[in-house]
Amino acid sequence: MVYALIILLAYLLGSIPSGLIVGKVFYGKDIRQFGSGNLGGTNTFRTLGIKAGIAVTLADILKGTLATALPFLFGVEHLHPLLVGTFAVIGHMFPVFAGFRGGKAVATSGGVLLGYVPLIFLLLIAIFFLGLYLTKYVSLSSMIAACAAFIVSLFTKDIPLIIVITVMAFFVIYRHRANISRIKNGTEPKIKWL
Repeated sequence: MVYALIILLAYLLGSIPSGLIVGKVFYGKDIRQFGSGNLGGTNTFRTLGIKAGIAVTLADILKGTLATALPFLFGVEHLHPLLVGTFAVIGHMFPVFAGFRGGKAVATSGGVLLGYVPLIFLLLIAIFFLGLYLTKYVSLSSMIAACAAFIVSLFTKDIPLIIVITVMAFFVIYRHRANISRIKNGTEPKIKWL
C-alpha cells in the first residue's frame, strides 16, 4: 500500500504544471496558447522571459529530485528511487492537473538524476550548455544531453540506472519529434543570448 502511495505522490508531484502556474499567477497568460504550446521551461523562456523561465526550469528539476527522495522520506528501503522518479517524469509529460498535456521530460529527468547521481547531472548540464553554445538549439542540446546520459550510464554498471536513463532518453527524443522536423526544415528557433 505504501509503495502505491509513494508512486502516486511521485506522479502527482510531476503533474504540478509549473509553467502554467507561473504564467497564470504572475503574468496572466496560459503559455499553452503561445509559442510551442508546451508547458516546459523552454517555452516559458520564450513566452514569459528569463526570470519565469529560470523559475519554471528549477521547479521542474526539483519535482524529479523530490520524487526520487520519497522512498527515503517514507523510510521505505525496497522501493528503488529511480523507479519513483520515473513516475514524476511521466507526470510531467502527462499531468493530471493540466489535461495530460505537459512538458518534454528534460528538466524533470534531470532532477531525478540530480537526486540519484548528482555528478552525472552536473556533467550533463555541462554537455547541454556546450551543445547550446555550438548549435544554438535548446531542443537539439537536450537530445544531445539525453544521448550522453545513456552513454555515461553504461560506464556505471548500475543496471537500474542504465534502464531508467534509457527510458528517459527515449522519452526526451520522442517528445522532441516535432523539433527534429523543424531542425531538418530550418524552422526551429535558435537562441540569441549565447
